[in-house]
Amino acid sequence: MTYFLLLYLSIYSIGHCYVFRKIKTAFQPGITSQTALALFMIIMIMAPIVIHLTERAGIEIGARFWAYISFSWMGLLFLFVMLAAIFDVVLVTVRMIHKNQLKKPVRAQISPRQLLQLEAILVFAIYGYGLFEAADIRLEHIELASPKITAQTGRIRIVQVSDIHLGLIVSERRLTRIVAKIQEAAPDIVVSTGDLVDGQLSLISREIELLAAINPPLGKIAITGNHEFYAGAEDALDFTKAAGFKILRHQGMTIGDINVVGVDDPAGQFFSKVPSQKESDLLARQPEENFTVLLKHRPDIDPDSLGHFDLQLSGHTHKGQIFPFNLVTWMFYPQPAGKLTKLKSGFLYLSRGTGTWGPPIRFLAPPEITIIDLVPTR
Repeated sequence: MTYFLLLYLSIYSIGHCYVFRKIKTAFQPGITSQTALALFMIIMIMAPIVIHLTERAGIEIGARFWAYISFSWMGLLFLFVMLAAIFDVVLVTVRMIHKNQLKKPVRAQISPRQLLQLEAILVFAIYGYGLFEAADIRLEHIELASPKITAQTGRIRIVQVSDIHLGLIVSERRLTRIVAKIQEAAPDIVVSTGDLVDGQLSLISREIELLAAINPPLGKIAITGNHEFYAGAEDALDFTKAAGFKILRHQGMTIGDINVVGVDDPAGQFFSKVPSQKESDLLARQPEENFTVLLKHRPDIDPDSLGHFDLQLSGHTHKGQIFPFNLVTWMFYPQPAGKLTKLKSGFLYLSRGTGTWGPPIRFLAPPEITIIDLVPTR
């Protein structure tokens, strides 16, 4: 956690320094204005830590207020840094080309202030769209035919949610829409592939009732994500159980023609006792004649597990949540989000996630609820 905090402070501070320099160059503010701007940025850098402390202290209104302000700023800052960096690279490249061709420096056709104003307008426009995209939860539908699903059983419909991040930003209003979408899909089984909760759980008691109202005939199953451990494993597991989920922690269960196996997120190794059982050994012990679904928060593929499962359901990446951050997540998890991937044996479906983490926006990474229909081979 200390490493993550230091990394966050370093990267976020560098981003603020970049924006500060851009504003200073464009507007040339006086010492008083510069000091005020620097103080504001320092407050924004420290705000997530303040939010965590106020949330832990049970100060809900203060924590929620700071969360909306600071995480909205975080989203705006990220978009601005990305957009401004692209503009800077393009302008420098154009100037270098013209300088080499004309053998003399080229005067800028746009002033730093005009450029900053243009970038700010584009950032606010993208942010506004990002709020709309985050609220537009899509139903993604895939169908898998397998001889392991008998004609007598017929279709089994699994609905997957992932990375909802219930907390200060994603709360009752958003969850009400999510629950309505799940009910609309009429699932036989509902699975949550981690990061259901995020933050102080005493502030989201109403959400338990909403989730408990979902009663698919074959039950609800959940696994841990990294944020269950960040929020406090014991409280997160109590919340999930109270919401009616069966939690699988390196465990398997059989429901009709299918095995469902769930494994803990690796983050648990640093926060609580995690079952030491090997994933492949756990899978190998399941009835081979059944269709096996592996629930695993991160889309890591264990080579030893291939051949022991038919479908792995994962989340975690959010497809980057805000473009172009998907390029960063792709470096660690190259599997395409929102698409069914054929493996050497079996399939992987990587959800784009259902909620948001940090900034309450999504850009070119719409949230989803996934409908997976398992059907007999025709």
